[in-house]
Amino acid sequence: MRDLLRAYFSRRTLVSLYNLFLSLSHKLLTSFPLSLLMPKSNDGDGDGAVAESEAAPLLDLAKPSLPVSFPIKSLQDLKSRSYFDSFHFQFNRSTVPLRRNPDGLPNRPRVLVCHDMKGGYVDDKWIQGCENDAGFAIWHWYLMDIFVYFSHSLVTLPPPCWTNTAHRHGVKVLGTFITEWEEGKATCKEMLATKESAQIYAERLAELATALCFDGWLINIENEIDEEQIPNLKEFVSHLTKVLHLSTPGALVIWYDSVTVRGHLQWQDQLTEKNKPFFDLCDGIFMNYTWKEGYPKLSAEVAGDRKYDVYMGIDVFGRGSFGGGQWTVNAALDLLKTSNVSAAIFAPGWVYETAQPPNFYTAQNKWWSLVEKSWGIVQTYPQVLPFYSDFNQGFGHHVSLEGRQLSNAPWYNISCQSLQPLLEFNEDNNDIIRATVDSREASYTGGGNIAFRGILKGDAYFTARLFKPHLQLSSSPITISYSVKSDETSKLGILLCFSSASHETKSILVAPEEPIGRFNHMFLQCLATSEQTVSEWTVHETSLVMDGHTLTEISAFCYGPENSTRGPEYAALLGHISMKDHVQLQQTPDSLPPESSWVIEAHNIELAPGNSGSNILRVKLEWRQKHLKDSVFPRYNVYAESVKSTDLRSRKVLEKPRSESVFIGIAYVPTYYVSELVVESDVKGVCFVVQPCGEDGSWGKLDDSPKLLLELEALSFKDLS
Repeated sequence: MRDLLRAYFSRRTLVSLYNLFLSLSHKLLTSFPLSLLMPKSNDGDGDGAVAESEAAPLLDLAKPSLPVSFPIKSLQDLKSRSYFDSFHFQFNRSTVPLRRNPDGLPNRPRVLVCHDMKGGYVDDKWIQGCENDAGFAIWHWYLMDIFVYFSHSLVTLPPPCWTNTAHRHGVKVLGTFITEWEEGKATCKEMLATKESAQIYAERLAELATALCFDGWLINIENEIDEEQIPNLKEFVSHLTKVLHLSTPGALVIWYDSVTVRGHLQWQDQLTEKNKPFFDLCDGIFMNYTWKEGYPKLSAEVAGDRKYDVYMGIDVFGRGSFGGGQWTVNAALDLLKTSNVSAAIFAPGWVYETAQPPNFYTAQNKWWSLVEKSWGIVQTYPQVLPFYSDFNQGFGHHVSLEGRQLSNAPWYNISCQSLQPLLEFNEDNNDIIRATVDSREASYTGGGNIAFRGILKGDAYFTARLFKPHLQLSSSPITISYSVKSDETSKLGILLCFSSASHETKSILVAPEEPIGRFNHMFLQCLATSEQTVSEWTVHETSLVMDGHTLTEISAFCYGPENSTRGPEYAALLGHISMKDHVQLQQTPDSLPPESSWVIEAHNIELAPGNSGSNILRVKLEWRQKHLKDSVFPRYNVYAESVKSTDLRSRKVLEKPRSESVFIGIAYVPTYYVSELVVESDVKGVCFVVQPCGEDGSWGKLDDSPKLLLELEALSFKDLS
């Protein structure tokens, strides 16, 4: 992918500069310096981190520390499987299964998005999250089929946060295997020394993808290959594809258009006899970016029945890319769509890295609206029940649980993204009401909501698209609930659109019991909701049956009281939306596994002296249900409560938090590392509580959640693991 720079430098100059950079960066980045492994806010320029790294000791990845994602940088480390000996390995597994059918890709032109953001492993490397609420995020998952995590390290392993949230939305995730320049040529010479060595390294890559639960690899060989080793390179690609398909059905291996079958580094920009032999051995090809107008159709002709497996590259930075990328990226997308091939969008982080005005949130939504206009929506959800979203975008300024604030600290953790709404972007600001995801306003659960603000006069109403489901319904009733925070003059309902077997469209409005008869002529039915007030939020709920129909759209419906003399200002927050069938509705917090069914343990315990007589506690918590091998819950909230009493008998943590009870984090694997818990001198013990949370938005009572009491007086100032 260094071909992106060809428009600016001569090849000889570029090679000299890059070799110098490669030599220096390899020495600096062989391991993560300790200063880079503290989850502090990133100021964005990285200058401070470089200066600190010169003096900071390198982190021993085998020892306990804040869980971090990192690449594999050498063939030796790949072959030896040393990654699996890392303390961080068990934290790096994705735990969210791919939402849609994992066995195949849709038979249509597809969209692949290749992450390339400041070299990778920035705020997203902190598996348990960090405090930079302004970190980079993507939330337009409904516009893509495949997501590739990219860096210039030999083996780029996707941080689990990306795999978790992509899988939640039905998007496959690939890591990257890349070799470049003279160092890459030497790496390939060793890797491809024999057919057996090529197979060994292919098996190592397949093992990593399967163990970490991502969906395959982008193979990027950007250096010359000795021609006599080409058969072994083909064996590497073929064997990786075969082994990966066996270990992870539906996994993908995609070849990057770079080295040819003669071993020359010659980007073809189209499918030709020079790169097609590699394409024939795997699941697709990511074409270089400098293609000409006629190349997509020519590539489709060469690919034949596999034309959708040809992903034509588009560089969002615009470096030699057709149409110029950036704010004219739709020029390339439009051409590819009409050429009936797939698109590979490289570096959408351009919006973030170049600080496009007026702010990241607005610019990000504007840029992705270009993709939607060109390509359309490619992901539909929900497709099954239960369905739940609290509109969390993976960063925020607080964390809430049913209207009760657990933390007011800024945070960033992409794993926390719930299913994202498909809000439409309107730059002209013609809408009477603007709908935006707002992480600063109060949240019902998580750290986000949808805020509706604007002008709504008289009996006018406003609708906003939220989701595009494909949910087939039966004679079983479904229950819909949603939470709203507003005054009495700003009403918010949910509009549901259905399609019958004969393709007839029907709509049902779900809204508060306040007279909604004036809308009866507009919809098949208007269902009044029951109401319950929870911490300044009103939770609305109702049930319906639409046997033989398919739910095709969920929208917000904003309106005011009938014949109101109120002012025109409208403001309402939508906190969550949930749908369950009658069986799932019976699963309440009381029906979750009791505390006695859990085992919770502490490992790698360390107590160190802190400031002013306090101590610092570090410990890895692990938990499981006694009779289950794997965790059945997608998420856990972790709390710590100081115990000052000399009576250290096991006791309950109150459902209502006390001043001593602290929310300390969220885990997506059944383990959590507590890294810097400050305990005051008068604290005799710390009680940890792990609260299971269901995919339907339910959560266990703290009384019934697994607990572990650590008696501090029994610990000495040393590692007790």
